[in-house]
Amino acid sequence: MAPVAKLSNRYRIMVSDVDFTKKLKLSAAFNYFQEIAGLHAENLGIGFNTIEQEYGSVWVLTRMRVDITKYPVWDEEVIIETWPLAPGKYEFERDYLVKDSEGEIIARAASLWVILDVKTRKLKRATDIAAYFPETIGERAINCSLGKIKPIGEPEVVYKRVIGCSDIDINGHLNNSKYIDFIMDCFTMEQLKKYQANSIQVNYLNEAFPGDTIALYKYAGASETNRVYVEGINEKNGSTVFIARLDITPCNPSPPTLNK
Repeated sequence: MAPVAKLSNRYRIMVSDVDFTKKLKLSAAFNYFQEIAGLHAENLGIGFNTIEQEYGSVWVLTRMRVDITKYPVWDEEVIIETWPLAPGKYEFERDYLVKDSEGEIIARAASLWVILDVKTRKLKRATDIAAYFPETIGERAINCSLGKIKPIGEPEVVYKRVIGCSDIDINGHLNNSKYIDFIMDCFTMEQLKKYQANSIQVNYLNEAFPGDTIALYKYAGASETNRVYVEGINEKNGSTVFIARLDITPCNPSPPTLNK
């Protein structure tokens, strides 16, 4: 297949991809985005195997934002489109659109990727790899800058999670979609029956490995703005593994109280 500026792929929402409400799990959406990004990188000649074998490097997702207008449900088919923007000094931006079977846009996403040296775990410049883009697309799925997340309120520990081998991806660290499950587990079943996230941004700050214990904190006091912050702290060294910001909408007219 010749290199293409924009790649699209169809996905059938499987039972393993939905939650107890039969709606697509956010973690499954992140998996879809990861998969199609990998497929497109392969199409452009800079896929996982290529940069590992030729450059001793791996792709790492550092920031991602997803805005959802409508959640697809079990057995529904969606079409995901993705395209890269012009590379920066170290960063590669990639955007996504999710459409339903009628072609209506139901979700948008923006992401930031870097190339990490396998041995040194240090960043490599974008110019260190021979990336070929048949066309530079200036279109943005979300007109935003994936900047720092500054939580509002006081952090309260919700639970702690020991990273297991099943949480680890081919890069040898905690997979980006697993973080999303950790985040959603900060809420109760009753809360998730009433409320859903219509926007989430996750900033991945430090790697986590098997045996690490991650303390999950939710910031109280932000419910007035329907915004919730979740932070993961590695108990081994006190480093912030990730910080996330969620904008919440009720599934019914009741006001959100996710921090209670």
